[in-house]
Amino acid sequence: MKNFLLACLIFIITINTMIAQDRITGKTFATRSEVIAKHGMAATSQPLATQVAIDILKKGGNAIDAAIAANATLGLMEPTGNGMGGDIFAIIWDAETQRLYGLNGSGKSPKSLSLEYFKENGYEKIPAFGPLPVSVPGCVDGWFEMHKKFGKLKMTEILQPAIDYAREGFPVSELIAYYWNGNTRSLAKFPGFKETYMPNGKAPAKGEVFKNPYLANTLEKIAKGGRDVFYKGEIAVTIAKYMKEQGGFLSYEDLANHESEWVEPISTNYRSYDVWELPPNGQGTAALQILNILENYDIASMDFGSTEYIHTFTEAKKLAFEDRAKYYSDPAFNELPIDQLISKEYAAERKELINPNRAAKDYPAGELEQGNTIYLTVADQYGNMVSLIQSNYRGMGSGMIPTELGFGLQDRGELFSLDAKHMNCFEPGKRPFHTIIPAFITKDGKPFMSFGVMGGSMQPQGHAQIVVNMVDFGMNLQEAGDAPRMRHGGSSQPTGEKMTNGGTLFLESGIDNEVIRDLMKKGHKVNFTVGGFGGYQAIMFDEKNGVYYGASESRKDGQAAGY
Repeated sequence: MKNFLLACLIFIITINTMIAQDRITGKTFATRSEVIAKHGMAATSQPLATQVAIDILKKGGNAIDAAIAANATLGLMEPTGNGMGGDIFAIIWDAETQRLYGLNGSGKSPKSLSLEYFKENGYEKIPAFGPLPVSVPGCVDGWFEMHKKFGKLKMTEILQPAIDYAREGFPVSELIAYYWNGNTRSLAKFPGFKETYMPNGKAPAKGEVFKNPYLANTLEKIAKGGRDVFYKGEIAVTIAKYMKEQGGFLSYEDLANHESEWVEPISTNYRSYDVWELPPNGQGTAALQILNILENYDIASMDFGSTEYIHTFTEAKKLAFEDRAKYYSDPAFNELPIDQLISKEYAAERKELINPNRAAKDYPAGELEQGNTIYLTVADQYGNMVSLIQSNYRGMGSGMIPTELGFGLQDRGELFSLDAKHMNCFEPGKRPFHTIIPAFITKDGKPFMSFGVMGGSMQPQGHAQIVVNMVDFGMNLQEAGDAPRMRHGGSSQPTGEKMTNGGTLFLESGIDNEVIRDLMKKGHKVNFTVGGFGGYQAIMFDEKNGVYYGASESRKDGQAAGY
């Protein structure tokens, strides 16, 4: 009997050590408490980059300065998601003028490449890697546009931390090391990739110190010479020469003619909160469409993780993504019906297509009148807040690494359609459809929250889930990001693919087995995966107490910190 009781005790102790202790406060799935600070806050996907942002704030820089510094550092430390060879988007709350500003820092397709080239060479879609999907990198110009309009410190001070880390080295963190190694399988064959990103012939392992002296040199030139060094100077010459050698079309003229665009953010009001996104060529409109449809339901009564909520959300997403596939493209080439797409009347009309008892195999796009990524957010002592997202697309981009520059070029052009009748069809000098989207929430005309969720088509789904988690389910900033997520895949795409057989609903662990069975009974094809659910960072302003709250989720290597 004693041996039996001892065995039982050992079993209980063993089980208890295997199961995480329930939290004393808050939701059990939350990984930690929110970070709270008075003077400033930063949340990025890499702790060292977060510290760079905080250091800039402590030197007297503002949120815009700190966001640029953090982004430059992330280009070095997380090349699996971003870099100066990619594009950039931002939503900025300016404390002085008390309003939001939107930056579209995406680049255009090469002027010398044509739709006929793809047709004549037998392409049914634009390839993911190599020279053909490369579009003009807009990141560097985006930095200087933000700095010119709002910056406080000199660019030499702002870029110095990234320069120092590139020259001295930094220890690679766990998840970034994992993705880095995975990218080498597809990209190691391209000239310049191994020399830049595979010291000793392999990707750096977790904890290994990585240096990028080529990138340090490039950043120094940009810090001293400004954006023209990149777009009209020796860096542009190097990029154009390399691309020509690889059979590509991106030219010196394409780079020299690039400029970012300041745009008006678009919004919808969700249960008294104004949720803001950027207009196309990005997909932020989809998040607003999803929220407009969900507002027609009593979501709070459904309970988080319930069959009814997951089903309703998934069907709302399907509806929004059919419009995304048809209407989201470069507004310079099309009259886009954005006002209609984000109207409450249109949402009520589309909601009627949802069957509460059955998953749809497909939905039609609305008939309207026509006229992999990093996210970071910073807030400062002056009241400025920045919501910024930047990406190479497909992790480390195209594999095109211009000679001794220390960064890769994006492959965003892959997202063009080759259907001549499609709004997002490839054309010379056109911005491709973009997945990366920053978000912002205001309440009664005042800043409330800047946030983002990385990860391709997960992004608008993630944005909507964060809003619902906080507004309908009463979660705090950290809980809203840590809560188990859903992701529907297989909707029609802006590249031309159509949704077939209803697509697939991917669920994170934490959803009840009985709920999963009920979803399958409704006709959902349910699958499970540990990846692809994005990476969330957020800052919330508490006006009553005059403090910032910060959050960074456990799916990435990131950190929120303040002072």
